Amino acid sequence: MSRWRARATSATTTTSTPTTTTSTPTPTTPTSIPTSSTPTSTTATATARTDTRVDGLFFLLGGVAAVWLSYLLFRESFSLGWGQVWFSIVYWGLLAYLVLPRLHRILTSIYVPPYFIGRARTSDGLLGDPVNVAFLGSEEHVHEAMTRAGWVRADDLALATGGRIVRATLTRRSYAEAPVSPLTLFDRRQDFAYQQEVDGTPGKRHHVRFWRCPAGWKLPGGRSTDWLAAGTYDRSVGLSLFTLQVTHKIEARTDTERDHIVATITAAIPSVRVDTIEDFSTGYHARNGGGDSIQTDGDLPVVDLAHIPVDPANTLPIPTDSRDVRPAQTVVAAILVGARAIVALSTVAVVLLSWNSVLPGVEWDPEADVGAATSSGQATLWVVTAAIAAFGLAEAVIAWRVYLGANWARVVAMTLSTVSIAAQAAGQAVGQAAGAAALTLDTTITGLSLDVLLLLALSSDRAREYARRPHKAKKRVSGRR
Repeated sequence: MSRWRARATSATTTTSTPTTTTSTPTPTTPTSIPTSSTPTSTTATATARTDTRVDGLFFLLGGVAAVWLSYLLFRESFSLGWGQVWFSIVYWGLLAYLVLPRLHRILTSIYVPPYFIGRARTSDGLLGDPVNVAFLGSEEHVHEAMTRAGWVRADDLALATGGRIVRATLTRRSYAEAPVSPLTLFDRRQDFAYQQEVDGTPGKRHHVRFWRCPAGWKLPGGRSTDWLAAGTYDRSVGLSLFTLQVTHKIEARTDTERDHIVATITAAIPSVRVDTIEDFSTGYHARNGGGDSIQTDGDLPVVDLAHIPVDPANTLPIPTDSRDVRPAQTVVAAILVGARAIVALSTVAVVLLSWNSVLPGVEWDPEADVGAATSSGQATLWVVTAAIAAFGLAEAVIAWRVYLGANWARVVAMTLSTVSIAAQAAGQAVGQAAGAAALTLDTTITGLSLDVLLLLALSSDRAREYARRPHKAKKRVSGRR
């Protein structure tokens, strides 16, 4: 059983000795156990189970498609030559940001336990930073304490903020609100994060991620807490050993960062009380999701913020939920689907504007009845053009609904991409059997790449969570209040 050491920090010299009691933790049970299921609840459960299976299938198909695409590009490299730097960069990007993360995610879903073990996880499923601080209090209390302690709330990671941190790091310019990479706990990424920049560059910084604990959830041992946090110190920028992605490299002694977080809060707010759970976990040496060495003694400080006064500026009308932030994957997918719609509608426009050159000798009559057309060629072209136009309009609607987070649109878009990939794979197999040319950059491999990218984006955990979130809250810009 864990030992509790209470440490009271206050502005006065009076100290109190906590009363320690020994009890056997009991497992957390639901407040009520239904004795029967209603048709509505049964239907909802069956629907959720079906959605999970469908998402799992698309997730696996995305991984297979990414591996196939990497093989095609690797084969293409022998004809282009690795001397072309641009192709090397493209291939590295494919491996680092598409193929390896998806393979890790598939494998870790098998061997990494889904329950709480004191470690956050990367978006690729790898074990990430240790959870090393707990907090009591509301979200407003956390924002109040961190702000008074001199921490700055980090922007959410998005396309714009991601590009800004790259520029700031390369130019060594300050970006006090630089985003942190997403880590997951309780099957969702951090609700928000705080940081302290060092030396005026985002390459070095103190940072800590926060997750709201589920209602009724208790720490191992039976103690309740409202928030869990993972704090580490970024010492430099480098490549991940596991995915080859550009990322921050952290300081191995994570306990030093944990103590720094607690010290800044207690220094700014002396009335804050800190209880430390000694040996909350076994002390260990390991590596995080980027391959960096980490070590900890296993202690977990519990910081009680529930009694501190809150500045009205730190009150929030809606609690922050990371699932309400539109992810970059959803934005990219919406752009790709929209691009398909533009291509289809542009094709229709080109055909209509060059009708006479498409069918020489057949004049285009916009008011002509297709059924009464005397030219079979004109009738066929009308049908094909109308079908392409309908497809383009449907894709435009799907793109907009994907952007808004509609789950049905996400599933339809993934289905269309899967059908396209399967058709190209079948055509490749038939073509090779007949001695035809393989897929190359000069043929259709570019279109295949976009289909694979779309499937990977929409089958990602972030896109799925956003589309299936339980409520549709008003979005915040870059996660700022």
